[in-house]
Order: sequence, then C-alpha cells, then structure tokens
Amino acid sequence: MRSVLIALAFLGMGLTSCSNATKDKSTTKKHYKYYCIMHPDLGSDKPGVCPKCGMQLVERDTDK
Repeated sequence: MRSVLIALAFLGMGLTSCSNATKDKSTTKKHYKYYCIMHPDLGSDKPGVCPKCGMQLVERDTDK
C-alpha cells in the first residue's frame, strides 16, 4: 500500500511538471531603454529604479 502511494505521488509530480512545459510563451517582451541588471525583463524608457529590488536602472548599450 505504501509503495502505491509513493508511486502515485511521483506520477502526480511528473504530470504537473509536464503541464508547465506546455504553457504558451508567445508573449512579446518589451525592450526598455533602461533596465535592471538583476531583473533584465523589468525596466523603463527613462532613468529610475527597479520596481522589484530598488536598484538603479542602467542604460542599454544600443551601439550593437
């Protein structure tokens, strides 16, 4: 009985991890002029601080 419960637990964990892999990732990311080095997906079009960690936003290198 105990081994059946353990097997069901592993099966449940496997199914939930597979469902995360199939999520739609078609959302577009905005590339801000200023970004947080700790959270590159967060930023602004003007200087400021990161809303998540409070670090100063740095300007992207647009020469590339």
